[in-house]
Amino acid sequence: MFECVINISEGRRQPLLDQLSSAAGASLRDRHADAFHNRSVFTLINTAEALVPDVHRLIEAGLRELNLSEHHGVHPRLGVVDVVPYVGLAPDSLEGAVILRDTTATWVADTFHVPVFLYGPVNGVDRSLPYVRKHAFADLTPDRGPVGASPREGALCVGARELLVAWNLWLTGVSLHQARELAASVRQPGVRALGLQVGDDVQVSCNIVDVTITRPSVVYDQVSDQLTTGQSIARAELVGLAPASLLHREDPARWGALGLSEAATIESRLGERR
Repeated sequence: MFECVINISEGRRQPLLDQLSSAAGASLRDRHADAFHNRSVFTLINTAEALVPDVHRLIEAGLRELNLSEHHGVHPRLGVVDVVPYVGLAPDSLEGAVILRDTTATWVADTFHVPVFLYGPVNGVDRSLPYVRKHAFADLTPDRGPVGASPREGALCVGARELLVAWNLWLTGVSLHQARELAASVRQPGVRALGLQVGDDVQVSCNIVDVTITRPSVVYDQVSDQLTTGQSIARAELVGLAPASLLHREDPARWGALGLSEAATIESRLGERR
């Protein structure tokens, strides 16, 4: 069983999002859209044989319908179909995810003539997504496809990685400068974080990239402890799905404040057809 968490640079036009969801087929287990980020996260889970065609159809629909030159949003992005990571769910492994990644990357480049950057294990090195974002088209050339960015489609980052949890904290009474300082303060080997302006609010946007090292409550408390009078965490938000193992490491009394629930676990969605 594999997961593919496709991040697409569109979070506002509901009919278009519904069209993209339809393209994802029976593998689609969750969709999270954000108008300020102008980004949607489509979580697809299935066997490799069923998953890959659905992933390809969603990528094709995104490349056909979206135009990077018309995109505006607060989240960093390289392309309209920005990030396509494969994740091996037990008993499948990272090695299997790498095979699916490489197959998809080659298919995208050959079919659409769009640049593709790989991340995860690449030539014996663990290349991170932040590294790709920082170095793409500068001192890092695409691994597949043309060497220059497409004005309409941009480029794709196709990866293979372990499970991660995308999770945001919305803050009240906090400046963007302080949100960026808070994000920097919670970064560690298991946590990536950005401070972002989201409409009239600010957000500490986190990827918990190693759920064995830390968990949402730890990050929540680290941020909360640094807030002063008149400042607060308005809410926490899970983006996509989380493994049940992470949920069960948290005090159930805190699930609501942390934006977690049994219904938003990978395990709970595997029995659903969306």
